Amino acid sequence: MHSVWKTSIRFTIVTTLLLGLGYPLAVTGIARALFPRKAAGSLILKDGRVIGSELLAQSFTADRYFHPRPSAAGNGYDATNSGGSNLAQSNKALVERIQGSIDKLSAENPGTPVPIDLVTASGSGLDPDITPDAAFFQAPRIARARDLSQDRVRQLIQQHITGRQLGLLGEPRVNVLDLNMALDKLTK
Repeated sequence: MHSVWKTSIRFTIVTTLLLGLGYPLAVTGIARALFPRKAAGSLILKDGRVIGSELLAQSFTADRYFHPRPSAAGNGYDATNSGGSNLAQSNKALVERIQGSIDKLSAENPGTPVPIDLVTASGSGLDPDITPDAAFFQAPRIARARDLSQDRVRQLIQQHITGRQLGLLGEPRVNVLDLNMALDKLTK
């Protein structure tokens, strides 16, 4: 019986070292060697300082910027507390929040259907991308706020549309932070 315990303890120590320490360090090392930018969080720098990540949404509320999807993550786009609201489609609070967003956006752009991703949060609450339709929907507001032509704003959106991965996975999308940075460069 005594040798069974010794074997069990040794096995636990060896597997803990191999799988709990060795494997994660090896995978991290390989990722950093092959994909250094992605392994570091796909950070975006402006004037030598980190202003965000391509992988996480940020709150943009000024009229002069494109707005991301709504977030249910913590205190709005909180990466330490990602997740959805877990409210059912029939939940009154969710229905009222979505209807309020639709009403506000409809007033901003009358007669144009509101894209669904501008009123619904993603599963993580941190999705950095919006659909091209959601970006084009916001073009009139941004053109007014920045005193630009809508055509110029639409051209900028068109230049920042990322297609499907490998031509078939996912949907076309626009990274809000990248687009807002390009917008700032355009109007300097």
